[in-house]
Amino acid sequence: MAKKVNMAVEVGEAVGIVAAQSIGEPGTQMTMRTFHYAGVAEQVPTGLPRLIEIVDVRREPKKPLMNIYLKEEYAKDEAKAKEVAEKIEEVNLNKIAALRENFEKKEIEVEILPELLRYEGLELDDVLKRLKASGIGKVEQTSETKVVIKPKSATLKSIRRATERLSELHLKGVRGINRALVMHENDEYYIRTGGSNLVDTMKLPEVDVARLYTNNIKEIESVFGIEAARNAIVFEAKQVLDMQKLDVDVRHINLLADAMCMDGAVKSVGRHGLSGEKASILARAAFEETIKHLINAAIEGEEENLIGVTENIIIGQPVPVGTGTVKLAMQHHKK
Repeated sequence: MAKKVNMAVEVGEAVGIVAAQSIGEPGTQMTMRTFHYAGVAEQVPTGLPRLIEIVDVRREPKKPLMNIYLKEEYAKDEAKAKEVAEKIEEVNLNKIAALRENFEKKEIEVEILPELLRYEGLELDDVLKRLKASGIGKVEQTSETKVVIKPKSATLKSIRRATERLSELHLKGVRGINRALVMHENDEYYIRTGGSNLVDTMKLPEVDVARLYTNNIKEIESVFGIEAARNAIVFEAKQVLDMQKLDVDVRHINLLADAMCMDGAVKSVGRHGLSGEKASILARAAFEETIKHLINAAIEGEEENLIGVTENIIIGQPVPVGTGTVKLAMQHHKK
């Protein structure tokens, strides 16, 4: 009698299909609603839109966010935490000035608003230095609060482009962080931001780099590496499902994250990622762009080995799953 063995997964179990079913079925139950994320950025995608963002590995999420945890001396003091938040929040020229295009004189008028300049803790000289360093054109101060810029190129199109560049001219703070709010949780203050910039935020001496987090998976991959990106996929996907009160075993999400990261770079699940790179020609053709895959396989002389589930279903033979993994050979001896 065979000895009974306790296993987490039986030999031949179709773990990929079970994981896909376990994540996909409750995913269809999700609401398409978005919610207000603690006042930092309205309409942060959650539910199905966020899950699609994660598995598609978008270059940047629709609403990038960061949680910036501070070193102990700042995390316990609200005033110090607010100072750090002010230091982090990016200030562009359009926050402290009104820009007008004068197409007749072919120049751009910059009206600096003194009260906003003071509020952001800037000096007029700092702004003038930035304007001159931008290299957009000749800078001339015509009054205490007014500056005229003559762009290098005088065409109407180039004036409009110069205005757009000027409005986004960086004056202070961390680039890409358009909002920074101090939050309180677990007896400490931390900063939640609208926008994400891990590299520049890590340089700040007040920041606890070990706990710095963003919801931008591609940025995590480029800064912290593939293992951190894999953990971020699991965390973000689990968070989305938990928020919708959908109970999915984390091991299914782990398998998805492992498949997305197994080659050392984060790949999407779609036709430009995992589904488009399957070893089986028929499996690739069954997903999307059928004719393209079949023609390319014919040109390259690829061989179909029928080792997966999809391709065996297509040709109508038992799939190599469960009892289908067992092949019995019998040799008959004549007497």
